[in-house]
Amino acid sequence: MTSARSLAYHILLHLNQKVSQPDRLIRAMLERHSRMEDRDRALTTELVYGVLRWQERLDWHIDQLSKTKPKKIDPAIRIALRLALYQILFLDRIPSHAAVNETVKLVKSTQPAYLAGFVNALLRQAIRQDNRWNWPEPEKEPDKYLSVVTSHPIWFVRAFLKEFGFEETWNLCNANNTVAPMVLRVNTVRADSSVILGWFRENGIEAKPSPYLPDAFRVFGLRQDLAQMSIFVEGMVQVQDEASQLIAHLLSPQPGERVLDLCSGFGGKSTHFGMLMKNEGTVLSVDKSAWKIEELKENARRQGIHIVQAKSCDLLELSPQATGSFDRVLLDAPCTGFGSLRRNPDIKWRRHPKDPLRFARLQKELLKHAAQFVKSGGVLVYATCTVFKEENDEVAEEFTADHSDFAIEFAAGFLPPDCRPMVDGNYFKSWPHRHGVDGFFGVRWRKS
Repeated sequence: MTSARSLAYHILLHLNQKVSQPDRLIRAMLERHSRMEDRDRALTTELVYGVLRWQERLDWHIDQLSKTKPKKIDPAIRIALRLALYQILFLDRIPSHAAVNETVKLVKSTQPAYLAGFVNALLRQAIRQDNRWNWPEPEKEPDKYLSVVTSHPIWFVRAFLKEFGFEETWNLCNANNTVAPMVLRVNTVRADSSVILGWFRENGIEAKPSPYLPDAFRVFGLRQDLAQMSIFVEGMVQVQDEASQLIAHLLSPQPGERVLDLCSGFGGKSTHFGMLMKNEGTVLSVDKSAWKIEELKENARRQGIHIVQAKSCDLLELSPQATGSFDRVLLDAPCTGFGSLRRNPDIKWRRHPKDPLRFARLQKELLKHAAQFVKSGGVLVYATCTVFKEENDEVAEEFTADHSDFAIEFAAGFLPPDCRPMVDGNYFKSWPHRHGVDGFFGVRWRKS
């Protein structure tokens, strides 16, 4: 039977070779190995996410220990070393010698013998090193220190050192490395919060009400697959971080309205709109990925949200002449995704220093196009799950300056009272280190 370490290694290899979503890849691989025990399934997930989260720091350790130049270490060997070092340096419950032996076996089964010897020697040196590492000095090289110790790209660290200073950048990076709780939104079309809370208690699952939203729960230590549980299968809950849920409150759709959800993805927000609208009116969800649209349809069906209509097309090819105008329009724009690092640590290594500006150019074009669909007196909301000003404030400011017929509305007027700390001027801004939720941005305009 495949071990957790071996499965994690092959998942990490796959992620290195092809851009994939780690959670979906892990789920698919675990389905193929359905006979794995629950603890091994949990360990597989822990190892994959742990290595992705701490990749920069693990690579720094490898480069400190290796006499071979970093560029000459084959990616498959580097991944094996990361996997072993994560166990040695971060996991107390796995004996170091077991991590070394398992990794050497993995390498022997796929690589020449001399490489297995290289891996064995480097890992045993890491064990002997204990905590005696030659870390960068925070006073002399604060950017390099934070990059290595908190495992973030140095360009990201430099950007926020300039904006926040050392202490808050440290706090942000550390928050990005925490494991985010699973957050469930209660689908009030199918159930209410008291029913869901009772179900958690009956099944011995630790869950706490969200500090921000009345119909959301944070769930901890879930060992089973939520997708197999009755509350999910019967559409009573939807997985959705609080910050994402608050975008629906910012848009504030009303029963009977026509709502347009652009770049809708899997439909978390679309189904939330339908719920808030009490299944009265129309939600048109648009995304260029046909497979996401199919999942969105299934998601809406599962939750009993029958007012959602879904369309797969490029947003820029969508015309108001074909769709008509809408009471409310959300553009949940493509972005660098740096607000969701707690859940998607792989994003750190897939982005580049110029990406915030590249995305901003696209976002401005999409926002300008989205504005055409808003009827007179209607509402437009622009949202991202990133933390860069280039993609957030600067996009909003340029749109406001160029569109005198759209007036910004104060975000606090549409959010639950406990969310006021997330309001920055006119904007909604959530931060992992300040609010314990994903980093999101939202701005709301009304068309005159």
